[in-house]
Amino acid sequence: MQQCVINKIAIGGDAPVRIMGVINCSYESFYTDSYIPTNEVHKKAVEMVEQGADLIDLGARSTAPNAQAISGAEEASRIDAALKELDGTGFTISVDTMNPWVLDVCLKHGIHAANDISGLSSPVYARKVADAGLPAILMAANYNPGDAVGLDATMTTLRTVVDRCKSAGIDNYVLDPGVGYWSPLRSLDNDWELCQNYERFSGFGRPVLAAISRKSFIGNLVNREPEGRLAGSLAVTMVLLQKGASIVRTHDVPQTRDLIAVFERMVKRP
Repeated sequence: MQQCVINKIAIGGDAPVRIMGVINCSYESFYTDSYIPTNEVHKKAVEMVEQGADLIDLGARSTAPNAQAISGAEEASRIDAALKELDGTGFTISVDTMNPWVLDVCLKHGIHAANDISGLSSPVYARKVADAGLPAILMAANYNPGDAVGLDATMTTLRTVVDRCKSAGIDNYVLDPGVGYWSPLRSLDNDWELCQNYERFSGFGRPVLAAISRKSFIGNLVNREPEGRLAGSLAVTMVLLQKGASIVRTHDVPQTRDLIAVFERMVKRP
């Protein structure tokens, strides 16, 4: 496996499982407890790093299908304000945006990776990532997030994402199969199918992201709202680690850190 390196943090291969802590600057988020006002971003980031987060993933708009839409200008304003709170901290920061002009704003700060849920479907975005030499976390997407429905379609779409990377000259990236209710075309069974076959995604020779924290397919199974989905999220995460995931995106850093410690003691270490 070819490792991805983000701000000297190796991901994949024989590197430890990494933790990406989520900071949402969007009050429209499906998980309201994850919303962090701008004046609390620094405090939350410090807390997550002290709890074991390797990276902070900062986003400023919700991509849930029924979420209130916001303009690119609003997203840029929110993420710019949040990044100002983190300037000079030395924390490793990825930005969760698929808007190339929002990425321009982010590049004025000390960011270390782009988390693009549109899978470089925008050539303009791809060119900006390549020109900046940014590592990338790239979700399976043809034209819109979540438009790959089912395992076979996801595999095909990830091949397309890999081809986009080659065309753009981007060689430092993590793949995200895109588990989640991104579109009404998708079903809960689609998410379980992806999770049950997660080992397939390592076949591209790249590190794979596990991004399932408190998502709706788990809530539907255990009949709980996002606030009550921690146990289910940890259970799915353990299985995805066994199936080859190299990095975990989570709202719950200390609990995920403990899970990884148990996983590496029981599975990875002799």
